[in-house]
Amino acid sequence: MSGPWRLNPKVAVRPEPFGALLYHFGTRKLSFLKNLTVLEIVRGLEAQPTAAAAIAAAGVDESGQAPYLRALASLAESGMIVPR
Repeated sequence: MSGPWRLNPKVAVRPEPFGALLYHFGTRKLSFLKNLTVLEIVRGLEAQPTAAAAIAAAGVDESGQAPYLRALASLAESGMIVPR
């Protein structure tokens, strides 16, 4: 996931105690963000040059980034996040 990413403009975010719900108005898909760290990463994508930089900015060290990169890859596959 190199390069800059952002939340798809067609996606609404609804924060929840467990993380968040993402709803894509174009595809009508619903995704769950299972913790608040993932929510912070998704919200931080716009301000960072790469997905890895957004993960680091959320306080995740390099050794712990793999699960978050997989989560972002899944969000990209479903169109919830898109390249900028």
